[in-house]
Amino acid sequence: MKKNIAGTEVDVNEEGYLTDMSQWNENIATAIAAEEGVGPLNEGHQKVIQYLRAQQAKGAALTIRSMGKSGVVTTKELYDLFPGGPLKKSSKIAGIPKPVGCI
Repeated sequence: MKKNIAGTEVDVNEEGYLTDMSQWNENIATAIAAEEGVGPLNEGHQKVIQYLRAQQAKGAALTIRSMGKSGVVTTKELYDLFPGGPLKKSSKIAGIPKPVGCI
């Protein structure tokens, strides 16, 4: 399904997650963050987003626990940066698929 985000036509699934990581850019991240009630995106958000994209590229399974152990952010910081569903929201903003463990 197609969706216009930040003036760019992208492919998304029924939940609004990008289905093609290569279509992602900073403007799209900012627009999705605003839709999700997150932001403005700061350095902490950017660190999480870049980490998630790198992990996704490696095929690593993402969980809140693994994020907390990553050294990028603590679990508390992740919840503070992305309130109300930290891994779900940060993954959506990062332009990667929703992690398997997220409802």
